[in-house]
Amino acid sequence: MKKFTILFIVLASSMLCYAENPQWMNFTNGNRINAIAEEGNTMWIGTGGGLVSIDKTTGDPTFYNKANSGLPDNTINSIAIDGSGNKWIGTWAGGLAKFDGKNWTVYDYSNSSLPSNSVNSIAIDGSGNKWIGTLGGLAKFNGTNWAVYNTTHSGLPDNWITSIAIDESGTKWIGTLGGLAKFNGTNWTVYNKSNSGLPNDTIASIAIDESGNKWIGTENGLTKFNGTNSTVWTTYNTTNSDLPDNNVTSIAIDGNGNKWIGTYYGGLAQFDGTNWAVYNTTNSGSPNNYVLSIAIDGSGNKWIGTLGGMSKFDGTNWTVYKTTNSGLPTNYVRLIAIDGSGTKWIGTWYGLAKFDGANWTVYNTTNSGLPDSYVTSIAIDESGTKWIGTYGRGVAKFDGTNWTVYDTTNSDLPSNGVYSIAIDGSGTKWIGTQFGGLTKFDGTNWTVYDTTNSGLPDSYVRSIAIDESGNKWIGTDGGGLAKFDGTNWTVYDTTNSGLPDNKVYSVAIDGSGNKWVGTYGHGVAKFDGTNWTVNNTTNSDLPNNWITSIAIDGSGNKWIGTENGMAKFNGTNWTVYNTENSGLPNNYVYSIAIDGSGTKWIATSGGLAAFNENGIPSDVKENILSNYNVSVFPNPASDYLHIEQSEAYISHVEIINLQGQVIKSQRILGNQSTLDLTNVSAGVYILKIYTNSGFVVRKLIKQ
Repeated sequence: MKKFTILFIVLASSMLCYAENPQWMNFTNGNRINAIAEEGNTMWIGTGGGLVSIDKTTGDPTFYNKANSGLPDNTINSIAIDGSGNKWIGTWAGGLAKFDGKNWTVYDYSNSSLPSNSVNSIAIDGSGNKWIGTLGGLAKFNGTNWAVYNTTHSGLPDNWITSIAIDESGTKWIGTLGGLAKFNGTNWTVYNKSNSGLPNDTIASIAIDESGNKWIGTENGLTKFNGTNSTVWTTYNTTNSDLPDNNVTSIAIDGNGNKWIGTYYGGLAQFDGTNWAVYNTTNSGSPNNYVLSIAIDGSGNKWIGTLGGMSKFDGTNWTVYKTTNSGLPTNYVRLIAIDGSGTKWIGTWYGLAKFDGANWTVYNTTNSGLPDSYVTSIAIDESGTKWIGTYGRGVAKFDGTNWTVYDTTNSDLPSNGVYSIAIDGSGTKWIGTQFGGLTKFDGTNWTVYDTTNSGLPDSYVRSIAIDESGNKWIGTDGGGLAKFDGTNWTVYDTTNSGLPDNKVYSVAIDGSGNKWVGTYGHGVAKFDGTNWTVNNTTNSDLPNNWITSIAIDGSGNKWIGTENGMAKFNGTNWTVYNTENSGLPNNYVYSIAIDGSGTKWIATSGGLAAFNENGIPSDVKENILSNYNVSVFPNPASDYLHIEQSEAYISHVEIINLQGQVIKSQRILGNQSTLDLTNVSAGVYILKIYTNSGFVVRKLIKQ
């Protein structure tokens, strides 16, 4: 019994050292500001990389994302705050979230009558009803019941709702891609180009002034409508006013009746009914000319959301606020490589990012020798030099100080589209190109292998892996998999092997020398040199047959990126991670890299994620919440165990035996749960409770 107790203490202590370290972190670019709302001293900011609350006094941000909260999607389209202080948050793909400051409730088409999970706009009427504009129509939610309006059973002209405004009489004015709709609760009136003075049927924004005039932003200018006479429309555009751009994205009206108008390219305009003033990056502190959202607070400050960040304008001074929790230049993260010091090198559509766990550095065409900001491949040699493939400008060599670019004009590189790079034991670079074949570069000489002079079956090389014998395994875009030993070529395709598809997008080699081959449409194949085994959606739990990447950890587990989430395969069992059951920010996984701590770094089209089952090491920094006031009772427990967390969101709970095995795992949506222990044997266990800021370990005794 004494040995048993010591074992428990040692195991629990080892897990407690990770108690402040979450399993998941999201690193996102939050500079796209889609929505802004005021609540007292707090501004709530909806970004393309999560939800941010900013203290107006201190300017300090707090970040909420899929990894540290109950937010169902990191792309926030809209925010509204009701009289009780609940935040109603519309997301691009996760539905509608309600956040009361502690608890999260998510409404989507699986658990409600919400017609679409893409929520573009939210307005709250005088009775507290939420009017929710989606890609699938308009929904009214009174807190219990739902009513849905769409083109099939209402006067709504189009199901894509862009904006909603409610006037003093309670009439709803609804902007769609098919015109403007007026709804008084019974009758519908539709205004479009054919029957009114609207200059365009695509409505982006609506605001209503004190006189009841509707100010409507369209793709062809700003329109004023008095709301009663369908012939009295006034349109302002670049030809008859100082409006800087005809594509009007957002409108807000201040206490003096001034209209603040955001445009697509021309910046911010102020219109007092007679005079215009324009603010852009050349004459103001606005961070970007693409204005997506505007809010005016109780002090009259204008909060301006752009494609490049958020600023506050008090009429004289501009203040720019931090709305991103990383240095990523974009959320479209393509690939990751990790150097010998553990620094992550991240290829994106808008440049190369370096992340050492705390600090970010971005390299692009304007501040470095990188020839193209669209980074498609990265390899790191023994000296730490980075070899960076780009979409259309060749390959760059970066030693940390100097840049050298190789392209078709100054080298024998056969194509400037570089999609894969691998480095062999001799330091030779093997470079896969788009339509130019495979290139070998020893630092001086170039050798090109293509379909005309070698056994390479296709000149579009997608992936390269090198085994312990120095053989190159080359995945092509349509010719299958090729093996090259330096002299001889062997081609494996659908006609002569068990390869299920000739489009090979990823290749990885495990410790036993097995090749794991990811195809673009027919799953992943294992090849031991003789036999082929194929796993796909029909014979396994693989979530998607489009395999984008494969990484193998120190225990031999295969981590497989797909277009519909990530899968872990231990040779027998599959575990699938997606946006519904994990902190993965987006289901389109481009690539996976594993660092020395076993943390998986996952590149997605929604940002960068870090994942470690044992907790991400504390030297990786992310802005997260932190509160661990968790109650577990009764303990000892018999049939049921209650868990409550008053300050944070619980994602799931695991019961672990003293051998470290998870015997029960239960997903939770909220801040309290009841665990059924009827099938758990009597004994001592470790209870691992995952919250929005990490996990908590508790001792559990089952009677």
